[in-house]
Amino acid sequence: MHNTFSLYIFLLLAILFLVMLAHRLKISYPIVLVLGGLCLSFIPRLPQIEINPELIFVIFLPPLLFEAAWQTSWKDFWKFRRVIASFAFLIVILTSCVIAVISSNLIPAFTLPLGFLLGGIISPPDAVSATSILKSIKVPKRLVTIVEGESLLNDASSLIVFRFAYSAIDSGKFVFHEAVVSFFVVIIMGILIGLAVALVFYAIHRWLPTTTNIDIVLTFIAPYVMYIVAEEFHFSGVLAVVSGGLFLSTRSNVILSPGSRFKGENVWATIGFALNGIVFMLIGLELPFIVQQMGTVSMGAAIRYGLIISLVLIVGRLLCTLGASAFTVFASKFITTADSRPGWRAPLALGWAGMRGVVSLAAALSIPITLSNGTPFPQRNLILFITFTVILVTLVFQGLTLPLVVRWLKLEDNDYPMPYAEQEKVVRHKLAHTGLRVLNEQYLEKIAANEQLQSLKVRYESDIHLLERLQDEAAENTQLAAETTSRHYRAAVGAVIKEQRELLQKLNKKQEIDEDLIRKYIGLLDLEEEKIRLMVSGEVTE
Repeated sequence: MHNTFSLYIFLLLAILFLVMLAHRLKISYPIVLVLGGLCLSFIPRLPQIEINPELIFVIFLPPLLFEAAWQTSWKDFWKFRRVIASFAFLIVILTSCVIAVISSNLIPAFTLPLGFLLGGIISPPDAVSATSILKSIKVPKRLVTIVEGESLLNDASSLIVFRFAYSAIDSGKFVFHEAVVSFFVVIIMGILIGLAVALVFYAIHRWLPTTTNIDIVLTFIAPYVMYIVAEEFHFSGVLAVVSGGLFLSTRSNVILSPGSRFKGENVWATIGFALNGIVFMLIGLELPFIVQQMGTVSMGAAIRYGLIISLVLIVGRLLCTLGASAFTVFASKFITTADSRPGWRAPLALGWAGMRGVVSLAAALSIPITLSNGTPFPQRNLILFITFTVILVTLVFQGLTLPLVVRWLKLEDNDYPMPYAEQEKVVRHKLAHTGLRVLNEQYLEKIAANEQLQSLKVRYESDIHLLERLQDEAAENTQLAAETTSRHYRAAVGAVIKEQRELLQKLNKKQEIDEDLIRKYIGLLDLEEEKIRLMVSGEVTE
């Protein structure tokens, strides 16, 4: 136990060092972590680490999916819902079919059901590596939105394909119409279970006397409950977590206090970073264990199969994204689309952002050693090696070249009619006007005798003046006074923040305002309100 604990402490320190190295080299940290884990795996005295797929699915997957869903803009998700759904379901299924046909013809003794099993394993791209690259370079907001939205759903569709393929291999039969019905039942019931569990946690947050710490702990418990309940009934645990996470996220301003939102976001960011780091490090460390299980298959043949299938995946995704763009142009003649002329540049970048990751490896490792009748599972070791090769090739090759591809394409960000800086000026201008209106309407008589209220009024007036007079971005809001005991001042600030928060929610419903900007200023209001509370009470948040 002592040695195992020490090993994981060493791995965490190695992760931190490799991430810092990635930042210094300006490379996406998942790439460096996988390569670093690969290098560490060759250290003679380092104990061999074997990944338990249940560890990935049950311990790692729910919180990572929940965090991704929590950070997803529902407005943007809904705006590009058709594109996201087509990539997450139709293209995953199409990719699985292509891989099934090619692998069954390419690899000796590889049957069509085994091909579908392999297709279900390697079809879903991993969003962590892609978004970590896309957010570090200038790309259209829609590109990040589609990649993140796709990743929330494609794990579910790929695991469903995997489940059906495994059932066909184990039982020796496959009934198409039963599989289609089961596919939709698994999806729909998974979503409904996620929403049902989310409603329970919504009620707990909303009507029970929770504290900041309790709120944060509840947000960690929620994804596990959603996932385990759905999987217990053999429905999609992934979609349960995604649907429940999106539901709670859109209502976080109602169910969570400012302190819970502020602290919870920081805690989740740290935990998410650590979990992602461990997972990508484990991918690299798993190579020796996979190679040892190759059995009679030659290494040269296995590498060749892996490279060919990796090439098929890369080319196939590019063709799918370009095909989806062409279909959008055609469909826009009959229905309203988010973008009737997507062109070829953004779809090409989206197609190149198809790196595979942890879900693929966990699915491959979950293949049992034997079938239910006791016979060895056919081609299990080769499937494991091909999966690792695909992850390594797509993550390293596409990950390192994605920034170059994006720069070469020279993508234009025209998702919003106003640039981000102009949107920020509009939001700040409206917030300042709202604050000034509340002071003049509700606290006009008290302003003359209260220097703090006068200072607050001057603050809003100055902000309005700067925003109206200056062409460049106005300076950030001045901080509130370090000490305050004025009851009127506290009430005024509370009333202003309440009105400003309601205004932000109204502005968030407008398509021309970026939701990330709204979240930024909600966070600033949360911080301001929490700071006032601490100044007055002298307490430390729980």
